[in-house]
This record gives sequence, structure tokens and C-alpha cells, in this order.
Amino acid sequence: MSLRRNYFSLPTQDGNTDNIIRTIYIGGGTPSQLSCFNLEKIFDAIAKNFVCSPKEVTIEVNPDDVTPDLVSAFSELNINRVSMGAQTFDENRLKFLNRRHKPHQVEDAINILHKYGIGNISIDFDFSKCNLIDVQTIYHKMERRNLAAAYKFYCGRKMEDDFVAHKADQDTEATYRVLQGELDMYAPGKQEEPERQLNNDMNELAEFSKQNNNVDFAGRIIWKEMKDANGNVLTDQEGKPRMQEVFNFGKYKGWSVAEVLNRDPGYFSWMLSSDFTYNTKQVLTRIRLREFNKR
Repeated sequence: MSLRRNYFSLPTQDGNTDNIIRTIYIGGGTPSQLSCFNLEKIFDAIAKNFVCSPKEVTIEVNPDDVTPDLVSAFSELNINRVSMGAQTFDENRLKFLNRRHKPHQVEDAINILHKYGIGNISIDFDFSKCNLIDVQTIYHKMERRNLAAAYKFYCGRKMEDDFVAHKADQDTEATYRVLQGELDMYAPGKQEEPERQLNNDMNELAEFSKQNNNVDFAGRIIWKEMKDANGNVLTDQEGKPRMQEVFNFGKYKGWSVAEVLNRDPGYFSWMLSSDFTYNTKQVLTRIRLREFNKR
């Protein structure tokens, strides 16, 4: 009864067309338990109290409530979307969840809805007791993504046969050979698809391999578009987005570096004394000096 009472206590329409109702959603409880007569009274109350021009009218249903008479009433009330609580197709699980319907009644309900021209149907499932198997995670865990794996893939040899492990100079040589292998494999003459072609060009390779628009090598500070108070991207005289350095980690992630250094000067000292790379500290110092010189 609360569903009906809520609709009958709607405020009176004031003629303000800025607040036209564009969508209507009749949700649970279980509105499909209402009679066609009561559904019609609800929609009459909405029409009398609001300016309505809905493009989508949705009602929640249980599969076993869906009958030709009910769906015929849906069509007359301009209901064009149905959200159905299927929960599961396992009969034992349905019993455990205290659901009345049988698995086959979901398909029966869909067929009835289609027969009366309602094809916009969403089905709710209960995934709380389901297992999620992520094949991509299995792939990443089983197929290594490191220098040794890349060396074997692109160079056709085991890295341990050619190099001594954990030596910086030899890792550098192996990395260079991997790059050569990549350029050979993805050369324009060897790949038909344009998106799988790489040219031996320093600028192109740097842009293609960039994961973030890093300011420092470690990616602790990145470039980000500047926006005004309304969220619009600011541009320079050439129409290109204006960029600023922002932190990409920690409590100030997403904050302008210049703003943080101004608001919290101790953060600069903390970073210089912490275990950040020398390059990151250089970049941070350069930004601090630049901002200091603006004063």
C-alpha cells in the first residue's frame, strides 16, 4: 500500500515546464503484484500532478507475474521497458532465495513481453554466491610479462643462455635486442594491419610506448590538461590544451604540483628526503624554482 500512497501524495503541478518528467520507473516492492486497475490509478495520479513527456517508462516484475492480461495493460499505459528479477536459472538457488518462479518462467515471460511489443527488457541476477573467473588474470599470471619473456618471444632465445642475470649492462643489451626484435616483427613490410605496424622512428616509438604523459621517468609526476571552474579545458593561442604538472601518487594524487608546493611546503622536503628517484627529485626541484621565480 505504501507504493500507492506515495503516488497519491504527489505535489500539485505548478505549470513549470522546466521540470517535465522524462522517465518513469515503478520499482519494488513488487509492482507487478498490483492489479491492472491499481496500476492505471497510479499513472492517472502521475499525469494529473506532473507535466509528463516520458521517453521511457519502466516497471519491475517477477517472472511468474507476467501474463498476457498484465502485459496488455502495460502497453495501454505506455510502459515500454521491463526490469525482471530472474536472480538465477538454478532451481535450487531459487528455492534458497525464496523465489516463487521456476527457471522456465523467465523465458515464458520474455516471450509474452515480445508478443506485446516490449523488447526493452533487463534481467537482474544475484551474483553474490557466484565465482568470477578472469581469463585475462590467468593469462597474465601464467604467461610472464618480463624482460626474459620478451627476449624469448622477440629474439627466439632464452635470456639465461646469452646473459648473466641481474647485471645492469647485460639487461640493457638484452633490452636493446628486444627493441630490435620488435622493430623487425612489426615492420610495415611484415604486418598487413596498419595498427600493428611500427616505424623505426624515435619520436613515433616514444609516443606509441607512452603509458602516461610522464614528467619524470618514474611517472610520479604527470602532465594533465588544465581546466576552468566549469570543467572546460583551457587552450593556448594555437588551440592546444594547456598542460600542468600533477602528482600521480599519494594523498595529493591529481593535484597541481605548483599548488601543493605552495600550500604544503613541507611536502617538498619530505620528497627530497624519501626514496624517490634522483630524476623525480630533479623534476620537483625544477618546478619549485620555476614557481619561486614567478613571485
